[in-house]
Amino acid sequence: MVMARIVILGCARSGKTTLARQLGERTGAPVICLDAIWQPPRQEKDVPTFRTLLEKAHAGDEWISDGNFAVASFDIRLPRATLVIWLEGSKVSCAWRAITRVLKSGEAHRVGKLGEVLAFIRKFDRVNRPRIEALRVRYGPDVPVRRLTGRRDVAEFLTSYDQGAQR
Repeated sequence: MVMARIVILGCARSGKTTLARQLGERTGAPVICLDAIWQPPRQEKDVPTFRTLLEKAHAGDEWISDGNFAVASFDIRLPRATLVIWLEGSKVSCAWRAITRVLKSGEAHRVGKLGEVLAFIRKFDRVNRPRIEALRVRYGPDVPVRRLTGRRDVAEFLTSYDQGAQR
């Protein structure tokens, strides 16, 4: 049996962490949230420590890895991955999630950073996606890619994943 080693990619607030958590609950595989490993403020001098932590976290036979960080992580994650999931949410839904997230009480994300996050979302397809995609092809050219474009696609994927696991 092939163990699941899944990398989840997508724009900020596209639902990467939520999907990773759902897959982790279904599979029992550990969920590795890159944002939790490399906390802001992120600095270049912290990259070696981040990479060491990533290598340890991804050494297992099974994992769900949530986050982009392509330059710092793809050479570690993608050669061992069995599936890449690209969440292709609309910019509007990503922006809405970013706005509502900072308004929740007790949320670590700050209103002061909202403009920066919204600018990142606006530029993602033009700036970040091409870089991420080039590195994905470089480090994981044979890893299957599943593109999910919205809640319905995610729900159908989870249902099909559940059914596949029961066979």
